[in-house]
Amino acid sequence: MPAIHPTAIVHDGAQLAAEVAVGPYSIVGPGVQLGEGTWIGAHVVLDGRTRVGRRNRIFHFASIGAPPQDKKYADEDTAVEIGDGNVIREYVTINRGTALDAGVTRVGSDNWIMAYVHFAHDCQIGSHTIFANACQLAGHVTVGDWAIFGATTLVHQFVHIGAHAFTGMATYLPQDLPPFVTAAGNMARPYGINSEGLKRRGFSPQTINGLKQAYRTLYRRGLGLEEARRELESQAEDCPPVREILDFLAKTKRGIIR
Repeated sequence: MPAIHPTAIVHDGAQLAAEVAVGPYSIVGPGVQLGEGTWIGAHVVLDGRTRVGRRNRIFHFASIGAPPQDKKYADEDTAVEIGDGNVIREYVTINRGTALDAGVTRVGSDNWIMAYVHFAHDCQIGSHTIFANACQLAGHVTVGDWAIFGATTLVHQFVHIGAHAFTGMATYLPQDLPPFVTAAGNMARPYGINSEGLKRRGFSPQTINGLKQAYRTLYRRGLGLEEARRELESQAEDCPPVREILDFLAKTKRGIIR
């Protein structure tokens, strides 16, 4: 049975699985679903059509599922979906989607989301990411698996961040950040491959060296983007993860930081 603090307000229409805990003064709205073993701290507000998976920990004063900060929003039936095993710390805000995009703001599984982080409407967050304190994502941002964001990173709307990318503290991303690349500064500039993160995740030295070569091709040889793509095509034969960079480049709409 769920453990609900006497001061919490849980709407009759909410669906709480076994071993869910809801802390003091928290509010769980009628469209909310909470998966098995999820823990809700004090003064948390879960609103709208929000589905939270298993074993999540949502800390005090977080707000999840509130209407988007979008003047075009007209109370359409949109949602938030959160996977399993996430840690969502104090004052995090995750707004639901809009009818003009996916209609759903999604967060994958096993993410570490620190205090004061904001995910605006229609963001699509992968799994195993880390967001340090006060990172702010505008609407329609996409984040790949294993990406890491330094504190107070700011991301422009519609920007895509590739898997295993890394940003330094106080980075501003106005354009897309390819997979594996480290960026820092305002405006963001590339600073090599996220080598340390790749080592921790078991990438071989040969693969890391191959990705470093791909980085030099894309950023250090003075090649135009199309010429760099042709070079990367041949490099992908010896280093398959380079294919992820090529696939990312093929889909970019805002252009990449260079």
